Amino acid sequence: MTLTLTLTPPCVAIVAGEPSGDLLATSLLNGLHQVLPEGTRYSGIGGPRMTAAGFDAHWPMDKLTVRGYVEALKHIPEILGIRNKIKRQLLAEPPLVFVGVDAPDFNFGLEQPLREAGIPTVHLVCPSIWALRGGRIKKIAKAVDHMLCVFPFETALLEKAGVAASYVGHPLADEIPLEPDVAGARRELGIAEGGPMIAVLPGSRRSEVELIGPTFFDAMELMQRHEPTVRFLLPAANPALRELFRPLVEAHPNLSLTITDGRAQTAMTAADAILVKSGTVTLEAALLKKPMVISYKVPWLTGQIMKRQGYLPYVGLPNILVGRFVVPEILQHFATPEALADATLQQLNDDANRRTLTEIFTDMHIALRQNTSQKAAEAVARVLETRRPH
Repeated sequence: MTLTLTLTPPCVAIVAGEPSGDLLATSLLNGLHQVLPEGTRYSGIGGPRMTAAGFDAHWPMDKLTVRGYVEALKHIPEILGIRNKIKRQLLAEPPLVFVGVDAPDFNFGLEQPLREAGIPTVHLVCPSIWALRGGRIKKIAKAVDHMLCVFPFETALLEKAGVAASYVGHPLADEIPLEPDVAGARRELGIAEGGPMIAVLPGSRRSEVELIGPTFFDAMELMQRHEPTVRFLLPAANPALRELFRPLVEAHPNLSLTITDGRAQTAMTAADAILVKSGTVTLEAALLKKPMVISYKVPWLTGQIMKRQGYLPYVGLPNILVGRFVVPEILQHFATPEALADATLQQLNDDANRRTLTEIFTDMHIALRQNTSQKAAEAVARVLETRRPH
Protein backbone atom coordinates (compact mmCIF):
# COMPACT_ATOMS: atom_id res chain seq x y z
CA MET A 1 0.00 0.00 0.00
CA THR A 2 1.36 3.40 -1.02
CA LEU A 3 0.76 6.42 1.20
CA THR A 4 0.25 9.77 -0.50
CA LEU A 5 1.40 12.77 1.49
CA THR A 6 -0.86 15.81 0.96
CA LEU A 7 0.95 19.07 1.67
CA THR A 8 -1.03 22.08 2.77
CA PRO A 9 -0.81 24.77 0.07
CA PRO A 10 1.44 27.69 1.03
CA CYS A 11 -0.38 30.52 2.79
CA VAL A 12 -0.05 34.28 2.98
CA ALA A 13 -1.56 35.62 6.21
CA ILE A 14 -3.13 39.08 6.09
CA VAL A 15 -4.79 41.14 8.81
CA ALA A 16 -6.63 44.30 7.70
CA GLY A 17 -8.54 46.80 9.80
CA GLU A 18 -10.96 49.54 8.70
CA PRO A 19 -12.79 49.83 5.35
CA SER A 20 -9.74 51.66 3.97
CA GLY A 21 -7.64 48.62 4.92
CA ASP A 22 -10.07 46.40 3.01
CA LEU A 23 -9.48 48.53 -0.10
CA LEU A 24 -5.68 48.48 0.30
CA ALA A 25 -5.49 44.76 1.04
CA THR A 26 -7.70 43.92 -1.94
CA SER A 27 -5.37 45.87 -4.21
CA LEU A 28 -2.45 43.87 -2.78
CA LEU A 29 -4.32 40.57 -3.14
CA ASN A 30 -5.00 41.24 -6.81
CA GLY A 31 -1.28 41.80 -7.33
CA LEU A 32 -0.24 38.75 -5.30
CA HIS A 33 -2.47 36.53 -7.44
CA GLN A 34 -0.25 37.57 -10.36
CA VAL A 35 3.20 37.16 -8.77
CA LEU A 36 2.84 34.20 -6.37
CA PRO A 37 2.25 30.58 -7.44
CA GLU A 38 -1.26 29.48 -8.31
CA GLY A 39 -2.85 27.70 -5.37
CA THR A 40 -1.37 30.01 -2.73
CA ARG A 41 -3.94 30.53 0.03
CA TYR A 42 -4.73 33.91 1.60
CA SER A 43 -6.33 34.03 5.04
CA GLY A 44 -6.63 35.99 8.28
CA ILE A 45 -8.82 39.00 9.09
CA GLY A 46 -10.42 41.00 6.30
CA GLY A 47 -13.45 42.67 4.83
CA PRO A 48 -15.95 42.06 2.02
CA ARG A 49 -13.72 43.32 -0.79
CA MET A 50 -10.96 40.95 0.29
CA THR A 51 -13.39 38.03 0.50
CA ALA A 52 -14.57 38.76 -3.05
CA ALA A 53 -10.89 38.63 -4.13
CA GLY A 54 -10.47 35.07 -2.81
CA PHE A 55 -9.53 35.77 0.81
CA ASP A 56 -10.56 33.44 3.66
CA ALA A 57 -11.59 35.70 6.55
CA HIS A 58 -11.34 33.79 9.84
CA TRP A 59 -12.67 36.84 11.70
CA PRO A 60 -14.66 39.78 10.30
CA MET A 61 -12.75 43.02 9.95
CA ASP A 62 -15.28 45.04 11.96
CA LYS A 63 -13.88 43.47 15.15
CA LEU A 64 -10.87 45.77 14.69
CA THR A 65 -12.78 48.83 13.46
CA VAL A 66 -12.79 50.89 16.64
CA ARG A 67 -12.17 54.65 16.55
CA GLY A 68 -10.54 56.65 19.32
CA TYR A 69 -8.40 55.94 22.39
CA VAL A 70 -11.10 56.12 25.04
CA GLU A 71 -13.72 54.43 22.86
CA ALA A 72 -11.44 51.41 22.29
CA LEU A 73 -11.06 50.59 25.99
CA LYS A 74 -14.21 48.48 26.30
CA HIS A 75 -13.22 46.42 23.24
CA ILE A 76 -9.65 45.67 24.40
CA PRO A 77 -10.33 42.22 25.97
CA GLU A 78 -12.03 40.89 22.82
CA ILE A 79 -9.40 42.41 20.51
CA LEU A 80 -6.50 40.99 22.54
CA GLY A 81 -8.23 37.61 22.60
CA ILE A 82 -8.45 37.59 18.79
CA ARG A 83 -4.81 38.63 18.47
CA ASN A 84 -3.66 35.85 20.78
CA LYS A 85 -5.68 33.25 18.86
CA ILE A 86 -4.32 34.29 15.48
CA LYS A 87 -0.76 34.49 16.88
CA ARG A 88 -0.96 30.91 18.22
CA GLN A 89 -2.39 29.73 14.93
CA LEU A 90 0.31 31.38 12.82
CA LEU A 91 3.15 30.21 15.06
CA ALA A 92 1.79 26.65 14.86
CA GLU A 93 1.31 26.81 11.06
CA PRO A 94 3.77 29.45 9.79
CA PRO A 95 2.68 31.30 6.65
CA LEU A 96 5.02 32.28 3.82
CA VAL A 97 4.70 35.87 4.99
CA PHE A 98 2.52 37.93 7.29
CA VAL A 99 1.12 41.20 5.93
CA GLY A 100 -0.42 43.66 8.37
CA VAL A 101 -2.59 46.22 6.63
CA ASP A 102 -3.16 49.39 8.64
CA ALA A 103 -4.49 48.68 12.22
CA PRO A 104 -0.95 49.40 13.57
CA ASP A 105 -1.69 48.96 17.28
CA PHE A 106 -3.12 45.50 16.60
CA ASN A 107 -0.69 44.42 13.90
CA PHE A 108 2.63 45.53 15.40
CA GLY A 109 1.86 43.47 18.50
CA LEU A 110 1.30 40.49 16.21
CA GLU A 111 4.15 41.12 13.79
CA GLN A 112 6.93 41.31 16.39
CA PRO A 113 6.55 37.75 17.82
CA LEU A 114 6.00 36.37 14.31
CA ARG A 115 9.17 38.05 13.06
CA GLU A 116 11.12 36.80 16.09
CA ALA A 117 9.92 33.29 15.17
CA GLY A 118 11.40 33.68 11.67
CA ILE A 119 8.22 34.55 9.77
CA PRO A 120 8.75 37.45 7.32
CA THR A 121 6.58 40.46 8.16
CA VAL A 122 5.40 43.21 5.84
CA HIS A 123 3.24 46.18 6.84
CA LEU A 124 1.12 48.13 4.36
CA VAL A 125 0.47 51.79 5.26
CA CYS A 126 3.07 53.49 7.38
CA PRO A 127 1.50 54.88 10.57
CA SER A 128 1.53 58.67 10.60
CA ILE A 129 4.77 58.89 12.58
CA TRP A 130 5.33 62.25 10.85
CA ALA A 131 2.09 63.56 12.39
CA LEU A 132 1.78 61.94 15.82
CA ARG A 133 3.23 59.22 18.08
CA GLY A 134 6.67 59.34 16.48
CA GLY A 135 7.96 56.96 19.14
CA ARG A 136 6.31 54.12 17.23
CA ILE A 137 9.31 54.06 14.87
CA LYS A 138 11.14 51.89 17.46
CA LYS A 139 8.25 49.44 17.53
CA ILE A 140 8.18 49.36 13.73
CA ALA A 141 11.90 48.54 13.61
CA LYS A 142 11.33 45.52 15.86
CA ALA A 143 8.15 44.28 14.19
CA VAL A 144 8.47 44.90 10.45
CA ASP A 145 10.85 43.46 7.84
CA HIS A 146 9.52 45.78 5.13
CA MET A 147 7.11 48.74 5.13
CA LEU A 148 4.95 49.51 2.10
CA CYS A 149 4.32 53.28 2.04
CA VAL A 150 1.35 54.93 0.34
CA PHE A 151 2.83 58.45 0.54
CA PRO A 152 6.15 59.39 -1.11
CA PHE A 153 7.86 61.21 1.78
CA GLU A 154 7.58 58.28 4.22
CA THR A 155 10.37 56.03 2.91
CA ALA A 156 13.17 58.43 3.84
CA LEU A 157 11.89 58.69 7.44
CA LEU A 158 11.78 54.91 7.78
CA GLU A 159 15.11 54.19 6.12
CA LYS A 160 16.76 56.75 8.40
CA ALA A 161 15.54 54.60 11.30
CA GLY A 162 16.85 51.42 9.65
CA VAL A 163 13.49 50.14 8.38
CA ALA A 164 13.41 48.87 4.79
CA ALA A 165 10.60 50.56 2.87
CA SER A 166 9.08 50.89 -0.60
CA TYR A 167 6.80 53.61 -1.95
CA VAL A 168 3.86 51.90 -3.68
CA GLY A 169 1.37 54.76 -4.09
CA HIS A 170 -2.32 54.58 -3.23
CA PRO A 171 -4.86 52.34 -5.03
CA LEU A 172 -7.47 55.11 -4.94
CA ALA A 173 -5.21 57.13 -7.26
CA ASP A 174 -5.18 54.22 -9.72
CA GLU A 175 -8.93 53.68 -9.41
CA ILE A 176 -10.15 57.29 -9.73
CA PRO A 177 -9.83 58.95 -13.17
CA LEU A 178 -7.75 62.12 -13.41
CA GLU A 179 -10.84 63.97 -14.66
CA PRO A 180 -14.00 63.03 -12.72
CA ASP A 181 -17.19 62.45 -14.73
CA VAL A 182 -19.57 64.77 -12.88
CA ALA A 183 -22.42 64.48 -15.40
CA GLY A 184 -22.12 60.68 -15.46
CA ALA A 185 -22.24 60.48 -11.66
CA ARG A 186 -25.37 62.63 -11.57
CA ARG A 187 -27.03 60.44 -14.20
CA GLU A 188 -26.14 57.33 -12.20
CA LEU A 189 -27.75 58.81 -9.08
CA GLY A 190 -30.76 60.16 -10.98
CA ILE A 191 -29.86 63.75 -10.06
CA ALA A 192 -31.10 66.47 -12.40
CA GLU A 193 -28.66 69.01 -13.79
CA GLY A 194 -28.84 72.61 -12.59
CA GLY A 195 -28.27 74.16 -9.19
CA PRO A 196 -25.29 73.72 -6.86
CA MET A 197 -24.73 70.31 -5.24
CA ILE A 198 -22.96 69.61 -1.94
CA ALA A 199 -22.02 66.13 -0.74
CA VAL A 200 -22.13 65.69 3.03
CA LEU A 201 -20.24 62.80 4.64
CA PRO A 202 -20.46 62.64 8.45
CA GLY A 203 -18.78 59.22 8.67
CA SER A 204 -19.51 55.52 8.32
CA ARG A 205 -19.65 54.56 12.00
CA ARG A 206 -22.54 55.03 14.39
CA SER A 207 -20.30 56.80 16.93
CA GLU A 208 -19.13 59.31 14.30
CA VAL A 209 -22.62 60.09 13.06
CA GLU A 210 -23.97 60.46 16.59
CA LEU A 211 -21.26 63.01 17.41
CA ILE A 212 -21.18 65.15 14.28
CA GLY A 213 -24.38 64.24 12.40
CA PRO A 214 -26.65 66.77 14.14
CA THR A 215 -24.13 69.58 13.51
CA PHE A 216 -23.82 68.65 9.83
CA PHE A 217 -27.62 68.65 9.43
CA ASP A 218 -27.95 72.02 11.14
CA ALA A 219 -25.22 73.34 8.83
CA MET A 220 -27.15 72.04 5.79
CA GLU A 221 -30.25 73.86 6.94
CA LEU A 222 -28.31 77.12 7.32
CA MET A 223 -26.82 76.70 3.83
CA GLN A 224 -30.26 76.09 2.36
CA ARG A 225 -31.53 79.29 3.97
CA HIS A 226 -28.64 81.30 2.49
CA GLU A 227 -28.86 79.63 -0.93
CA PRO A 228 -32.31 78.11 -1.53
CA THR A 229 -31.22 76.40 -4.79
CA VAL A 230 -28.50 74.32 -3.14
CA ARG A 231 -29.05 70.53 -3.01
CA PHE A 232 -27.40 67.94 -0.79
CA LEU A 233 -26.22 64.36 -1.27
CA LEU A 234 -25.69 62.15 1.78
CA PRO A 235 -24.30 58.61 1.30
CA ALA A 236 -25.49 56.07 3.89
CA ALA A 237 -22.84 53.36 4.15
CA ASN A 238 -25.37 50.72 5.28
CA PRO A 239 -29.06 50.34 6.27
CA ALA A 240 -28.27 50.85 9.96
CA LEU A 241 -26.79 54.28 9.23
CA ARG A 242 -29.76 55.18 7.03
CA GLU A 243 -31.96 54.49 10.06
CA LEU A 244 -29.66 56.63 12.20
CA PHE A 245 -30.17 59.51 9.76
CA ARG A 246 -33.98 59.19 9.92
CA PRO A 247 -34.63 61.39 13.01
CA LEU A 248 -32.19 63.99 11.68
CA VAL A 249 -34.01 64.06 8.34
CA GLU A 250 -37.37 64.37 10.14
CA ALA A 251 -36.01 67.27 12.22
CA HIS A 252 -35.02 69.10 9.00
CA PRO A 253 -38.01 68.49 6.69
CA ASN A 254 -37.28 71.32 4.27
CA LEU A 255 -33.83 70.13 3.16
CA SER A 256 -33.37 69.39 -0.54
CA LEU A 257 -31.63 66.12 0.36
CA THR A 258 -30.97 62.84 -1.44
CA ILE A 259 -29.68 59.92 0.64
CA THR A 260 -27.87 57.28 -1.39
CA ASP A 261 -27.32 53.63 -0.46
CA GLY A 262 -23.53 53.65 -0.23
CA ARG A 263 -21.88 54.92 -3.45
CA ALA A 264 -19.98 57.60 -1.54
CA GLN A 265 -17.46 58.07 -4.35
CA THR A 266 -20.27 58.57 -6.89
CA ALA A 267 -21.96 61.09 -4.60
CA MET A 268 -18.71 63.03 -4.17
CA THR A 269 -18.08 62.93 -7.92
CA ALA A 270 -21.53 64.42 -8.53
CA ALA A 271 -20.98 67.26 -6.05
CA ASP A 272 -19.61 70.77 -6.53
CA ALA A 273 -18.25 70.90 -2.96
CA ILE A 274 -18.00 68.55 0.01
CA LEU A 275 -18.48 68.79 3.78
CA VAL A 276 -16.62 65.77 5.12
CA LYS A 277 -15.44 64.10 8.31
CA SER A 278 -11.68 63.73 8.62
CA GLY A 279 -10.25 60.42 7.39
CA THR A 280 -9.24 58.57 4.22
CA VAL A 281 -12.37 59.89 2.52
CA THR A 282 -10.72 63.33 2.41
CA LEU A 283 -8.01 61.87 0.16
CA GLU A 284 -10.76 60.47 -2.07
CA ALA A 285 -12.35 63.93 -2.23
CA ALA A 286 -9.00 65.47 -3.21
CA LEU A 287 -8.45 62.88 -5.95
CA LEU A 288 -11.89 63.86 -7.25
CA LYS A 289 -10.61 67.49 -7.35
CA LYS A 290 -13.33 68.83 -5.02
CA PRO A 291 -13.30 71.93 -2.82
CA MET A 292 -14.07 70.75 0.69
CA VAL A 293 -14.36 71.54 4.37
CA ILE A 294 -12.91 68.94 6.75
CA SER A 295 -14.36 68.50 10.22
CA TYR A 296 -14.58 66.10 13.10
CA LYS A 297 -15.82 65.80 16.65
CA VAL A 298 -14.53 63.22 19.10
CA PRO A 299 -15.16 62.91 22.87
CA TRP A 300 -13.27 65.52 24.87
CA LEU A 301 -10.68 63.15 26.41
CA THR A 302 -9.88 61.54 23.05
CA GLY A 303 -9.47 65.02 21.59
CA GLN A 304 -7.04 66.03 24.34
CA ILE A 305 -4.91 62.91 23.79
CA MET A 306 -4.82 63.51 20.03
CA LYS A 307 -3.90 67.15 20.53
CA ARG A 308 -0.99 66.35 22.86
CA GLN A 309 0.41 63.64 20.58
CA GLY A 310 0.10 65.64 17.36
CA TYR A 311 3.05 67.28 15.61
CA LEU A 312 1.30 68.95 12.66
CA PRO A 313 -1.14 71.85 12.60
CA TYR A 314 -3.48 69.94 10.26
CA VAL A 315 -5.31 66.59 10.34
CA GLY A 316 -6.77 66.33 6.82
CA LEU A 317 -4.81 64.23 4.33
CA PRO A 318 -5.02 66.86 1.54
CA ASN A 319 -3.35 69.43 3.79
CA ILE A 320 -0.80 66.94 5.13
CA LEU A 321 0.25 65.85 1.64
CA VAL A 322 0.59 69.41 0.35
CA GLY A 323 2.28 70.55 3.55
CA ARG A 324 0.01 73.54 4.18
CA PHE A 325 -3.64 74.45 4.60
CA VAL A 326 -5.21 74.24 1.15
CA VAL A 327 -8.70 73.39 2.46
CA PRO A 328 -10.23 74.51 5.77
CA GLU A 329 -10.36 72.30 8.83
CA ILE A 330 -12.98 73.09 11.48
CA LEU A 331 -12.65 70.72 14.43
CA GLN A 332 -14.15 69.91 17.81
CA HIS A 333 -15.93 72.83 19.53
CA PHE A 334 -15.07 75.14 16.62
CA ALA A 335 -17.28 72.96 14.39
CA THR A 336 -20.51 74.91 14.88
CA PRO A 337 -23.29 74.80 12.26
CA GLU A 338 -22.61 78.46 11.44
CA ALA A 339 -18.86 77.95 10.93
CA LEU A 340 -19.35 74.85 8.78
CA ALA A 341 -22.09 76.46 6.68
CA ASP A 342 -20.07 79.63 6.03
CA ALA A 343 -16.89 77.75 5.13
CA THR A 344 -18.67 75.24 2.87
CA LEU A 345 -20.54 77.94 0.94
CA GLN A 346 -17.28 79.81 0.48
CA GLN A 347 -15.68 76.66 -0.95
CA LEU A 348 -18.70 76.20 -3.20
CA ASN A 349 -18.71 79.72 -4.64
CA ASP A 350 -15.02 80.67 -4.91
CA ASP A 351 -14.17 79.86 -8.55
CA ALA A 352 -10.55 81.04 -8.30
CA ASN A 353 -10.00 78.73 -5.32
CA ARG A 354 -11.62 75.87 -7.26
CA ARG A 355 -9.16 76.30 -10.13
CA THR A 356 -6.20 76.41 -7.73
CA LEU A 357 -7.34 73.28 -5.91
CA THR A 358 -7.81 71.44 -9.21
CA GLU A 359 -4.17 72.11 -10.09
CA ILE A 360 -2.90 71.11 -6.63
CA PHE A 361 -5.01 67.95 -6.46
CA THR A 362 -4.08 66.90 -10.00
CA ASP A 363 -0.38 67.04 -9.11
CA MET A 364 -1.13 65.01 -5.97
CA HIS A 365 -3.10 62.47 -7.99
CA ILE A 366 -0.26 61.94 -10.46
CA ALA A 367 2.27 61.49 -7.65
CA LEU A 368 0.10 58.86 -5.92
CA ARG A 369 -0.74 56.95 -9.13
CA GLN A 370 1.90 54.19 -9.03
CA ASN A 371 0.10 50.95 -10.06
CA THR A 372 -0.08 50.09 -6.38
CA SER A 373 -1.38 46.55 -6.84
CA GLN A 374 1.67 45.47 -8.84
CA LYS A 375 4.27 47.47 -6.90
CA ALA A 376 3.09 46.24 -3.51
CA ALA A 377 2.90 42.61 -4.64
CA GLU A 378 6.40 42.75 -6.15
CA ALA A 379 7.77 44.19 -2.90
CA VAL A 380 6.21 41.31 -0.92
CA ALA A 381 7.69 38.82 -3.41
CA ARG A 382 11.15 40.41 -2.94
CA VAL A 383 10.86 40.00 0.83
CA LEU A 384 10.02 36.32 0.34
CA GLU A 385 12.98 35.88 -1.99
CA THR A 386 15.34 37.59 0.46
CA ARG A 387 14.16 35.52 3.44
CA ARG A 388 14.04 32.21 1.57
CA PRO A 389 16.61 29.70 2.87
CA HIS A 390 19.43 29.00 0.41
